[in-house]
This record gives sequence, structure tokens and C-alpha cells, in this order.
Amino acid sequence: MRAPPVRRVLGIDPGSRRLGWGVVERRGPQLSAVAAGVLQLDPQEPLEARLVEVHETISALLDTHQPATVAIEDVFYARFPRAAIQLAHVRGVILLAAAQNEREVVSHPPALVKRTIAGRGAADKAQIARMVAATLRLRQAPPSDAADALAVALTELARDASAVAGRGPR
Repeated sequence: MRAPPVRRVLGIDPGSRRLGWGVVERRGPQLSAVAAGVLQLDPQEPLEARLVEVHETISALLDTHQPATVAIEDVFYARFPRAAIQLAHVRGVILLAAAQNEREVVSHPPALVKRTIAGRGAADKAQIARMVAATLRLRQAPPSDAADALAVALTELARDASAVAGRGPR
């Protein structure tokens, strides 16, 4: 009997102060969390120093976990333009690290991630964390930024599974 196909995704919840990341693997129909964490960035550091740290961390995660795909949450409209611009810089560095490591990159809007994980686009962070923990059979919910990153990875794997089953475009 042939082994089920394996797909590994690095999900990222980008931030200029806290960056959540999570690696999820699908082996046939089985989903499992491989690793997750939160990169704490010092807001007192200049943005360019934080961007170097983001690049080094993402590159190390790609090297360590060897995901086929990097799934990143889209930038959403923010009330504070400066924060949105900083977030865009962080996303750019993540995209650069993925491209340098020859990984596929996909982006998902926050509302789609929430709808996929919790069934509604207005789910709060606590609900997302609980649903991620239940889906991945974790003993406890991960920190919210890591849970959000795992949710982004799960969204990509759900989208991929739908396309494979003929239920939607890939």
C-alpha cells in the first residue's frame, strides 16, 4: 500500500512587534501541528533591525521545517497608516525569504481564515485559538499569534484539499 501524500505548510501571522508562525502537516486526511511559536520583536529597535530579525527567523524556519508552501495572512485596512506600512515591510521581508528559499507563497485574507477555522468571518482570537487546538488535537490552545499562524496554514491546507476533491479552484 502506498503511503499517503504529505504536504507541509508554514503559516505566518505577520507583525512588526509580534510575528506568529506555525507549521502544519497533512498526511492523507490527517492534520498535525509540527511546531509553532511567536517571534517577539523589540519595538524600541529600528524597523530595519527588526526586519533583519524577521528575515533570519523565517529563513531558519524554512531550513528547519522544509515546508512546501508559505501561507501568510494578507494586510488588512488599518486605522493607523504607519502600522499598515510597517506591516507591509514585514510581509515584504517574509516574501523575500520565501522566494530566496524557492517556496510557493500564498496569501489569505483574515476574514477567510476566520471563516475557514471558526465558520464565521468575525470570530475573535480566543475562538480561533480554541478551534485550532481542537482541529490539531492540541492539549491546550497556543498563544494567539501562533494560533493565528496555524489557522493560516490550516486555511491553505483546507483550500488545497477542496481543490484536490474537485470542489474549487486551486
